[in-house]
Amino acid sequence: MNISRTLLTGLAIAAATWFIACSFQKPADPWTKDQLKDPAVLAKSIQDNKAPVIFDIGPSGSIKGSVEIGATESKEAMALLGSKLDALDKNTEVVIYCGCCPFSKCPNVRPAFNLLKEKGFVNGKLLNLPQNLKTDWIDKGYPMQ
Repeated sequence: MNISRTLLTGLAIAAATWFIACSFQKPADPWTKDQLKDPAVLAKSIQDNKAPVIFDIGPSGSIKGSVEIGATESKEAMALLGSKLDALDKNTEVVIYCGCCPFSKCPNVRPAFNLLKEKGFVNGKLLNLPQNLKTDWIDKGYPMQ
């Protein structure tokens, strides 16, 4: 009986530890590495007048040629993004960016990227600004409005 109780106690502790560990894990990002747009590549396409559709989904500043949506943590901005996406062909390359803060803390990139996926965009991309717009775009001299 003592062995059974010890075994059950050990299993209960293991299950509780697993549950706690899972509770604190960051949710998986909705994008893959292939869905991140390299800033240098986007800057070159802008300079060559071959830019994709670019949506500014945050408060950081406007990249040249981007359409300002506003912070997509708000319902209004999400609705505006949705209506802009509805007007496009699903095969259109669409790049979204925020740049207000690191991806890990950004309240805008995940809802907007999830909307791209929900709307069925096969060429939906997130501009790879892992730190912020200033560090990963502006400081490199890439084009701004």
